Amino acid sequence: MENATQILTNEHKDILKVTRALSNECDEIESGKAIDRDFFFKAVDFIKNYADKFHHAKEEDILFVELCRDEAQMHCNPTQQMIHEHDMGRSFVRGLEEGLRQDNKAKIIGNARNYSQLIQEHIFKEDNILYPMADEALNQKSKKSILEKFKKAARILKKNIHLLQKNLKKENDHGIFQKRKVRFKGEEWILLVPSSQFAGFCTAIYSYTGNNNRS
Repeated sequence: MENATQILTNEHKDILKVTRALSNECDEIESGKAIDRDFFFKAVDFIKNYADKFHHAKEEDILFVELCRDEAQMHCNPTQQMIHEHDMGRSFVRGLEEGLRQDNKAKIIGNARNYSQLIQEHIFKEDNILYPMADEALNQKSKKSILEKFKKAARILKKNIHLLQKNLKKENDHGIFQKRKVRFKGEEWILLVPSSQFAGFCTAIYSYTGNNNRS
């Protein structure tokens, strides 16, 4: 049977690619390279719209909710700490955006490094502590319910990807969402959200919980 926590672990792999790319970019800037604003804007788009509004949303509004129910056999529930770390990450991303607007190199590097370090440590704790605890604590009914909600979220994601692709073709807008690969320091992956339309996409993709307040 497919495992909901394994789905989250697999999503972590893509998020870690971006955190490593951010750290590498900061190293190069400190070695004299000019700030690549396009790189940072693409990274911020990915973080806000995939890492937070898709991945973290599934944790906070689906998995963590189930773990806080009375029937979950959690002797020590770390979900509030995980949510606190999600909020810390959002704060660093806002700081990174401010640094880009202000063309402030120190603020860009500081917030990018802080975000990368936080998320790398956060993912280690989830993969090695929280998710194994969840697998033990949740009964089969809860696991099935979580998996069904995750699949619904994935269907919404795919549906809105398809709709956006059609819109982009109509507008002849070949943004970062046309299944073309984007290179981040030697690694190739696909950014999910074109910066010109991500707001509507996020509202649509996030409608399965009714909460679109993350930023």
